[in-house]
Amino acid sequence: MRAPLWATAATLLITLQPARVPAQETSVTRIPDEALAIAPQLREAALASRLGYEVIESLTTEVGPRMAGSEADARAVKWAEAKFRELGFDKVWLEPVTFPKWIRRSESARVLGDNAQPLTLTALGGSPAGTVEGEVVRFADLAALEAAPAGSLAGKIAFVDYEMKRARDGSGYGPGSRVRSTGPSAAIRAGAAGFLMRSAGTDSHRQPHTGITRFDEGLTPIPSAALSVPDAQQLSRLLALGPQRVHMALDCGWDGEATSHNVIGEITGSETPEEVVLIGAHLDSWDLGTGAVDDAAGVGITMAAAKLIGDLPRHPARSIRVVAFANEEQGLLGGRAYAEKHAADLTRHVIAAESDFGAGRVYAFATGAPESARAAEIQIAAALAPLGIEHAPGKGGPGPDLIPFAQRGMAWAWLAQDGTDYFDLHHTPDDTFDKIDPDAVAQNVAAYAVFAYLAASAEGGFGSAPKPAVE
Repeated sequence: MRAPLWATAATLLITLQPARVPAQETSVTRIPDEALAIAPQLREAALASRLGYEVIESLTTEVGPRMAGSEADARAVKWAEAKFRELGFDKVWLEPVTFPKWIRRSESARVLGDNAQPLTLTALGGSPAGTVEGEVVRFADLAALEAAPAGSLAGKIAFVDYEMKRARDGSGYGPGSRVRSTGPSAAIRAGAAGFLMRSAGTDSHRQPHTGITRFDEGLTPIPSAALSVPDAQQLSRLLALGPQRVHMALDCGWDGEATSHNVIGEITGSETPEEVVLIGAHLDSWDLGTGAVDDAAGVGITMAAAKLIGDLPRHPARSIRVVAFANEEQGLLGGRAYAEKHAADLTRHVIAAESDFGAGRVYAFATGAPESARAAEIQIAAALAPLGIEHAPGKGGPGPDLIPFAQRGMAWAWLAQDGTDYFDLHHTPDDTFDKIDPDAVAQNVAAYAVFAYLAASAEGGFGSAPKPAVE
């Protein structure tokens, strides 16, 4: 999951209100009784299945970490294509996505002087290489750094020691990730030679959280890294004793271009196969762990959900499309490419949902659909209720990779996962398969299978309608 756009999803909802509904969608959308009768069977089959868990195990074990543009990323594409075929999807294809490639080689830091000791950190994605040695200046939060006068940090290292707050809905990530996405540029404006931050995470382990950063146009990038939470606390205590100098060495940076792929599998609809309900996740991950909760979990959940629908004696009216998006972590690049390529087919994308918030149980459901589809939303919510999922109308938003298409007018659904512990693992070496709970994954698979099947069976639409793209 990439920080800046995910963190601002709540703000984006203001711009993602349903577009004007086409004339053919002004009648009330409903789910037929025949489909509602199938939903409990599908739900129970998913709860009894370990398929989602097995797919997650396969991806994290056979491929492991798969940073965009890497050799492992290419293997992940081949893995996903083969897995779709193995699971019996009716159609499988690739769509290329080209982007700048960032690589990490090595990183280290240490406190100098009387309190000499190592620090555990990791370079932020997008950071340049460089060796910096200088006095550290601590800021309690991003606002304090942004208020620093120009030139006041000349030759120094800016250190933002902001503590991210734990929350089930992940709302603490917004302020934490903004430190990562905009802090380096604020440090440059104040004249800093380097940037350090307390990791955007909620754990207390000595494992730093990486993630993408950006440098504002016209600024010369500086080495930028995140300290593990315990190391940030240690550095803060040392600074309370007096001035401290730190030596930081990062060997990383942009290295040409790479081409990866959105990998797509489809279960063909029985009546109107040209219309699709899209579910998906992102295939890439950061390089520190094996990308289990971010986002092999989503890949396993959505592949398994569609496979179970495909196993039904009769497919729903519309097709179920699963997209394993390329390079979400460095800028929603697969999602952007998909939205651009399929812009002319927007109205055929009846509704979409993405699983990109780990493997915690789904606890709430909502859509951004207009009033004409409210009855169908309520019917889907009722079918999800036995899974412990609350109907939360008016809340939520599209998953990260869906934001570019939702901004163009595609309808979205939100299946909210419990993220209480998600940011203990997010973008760290600890994001590994052993953290996956098979029962929670099965509940997710059941939720996505029921949602996708009923939406694909609905008589009427959910409000997808073109509107001007947001640049």
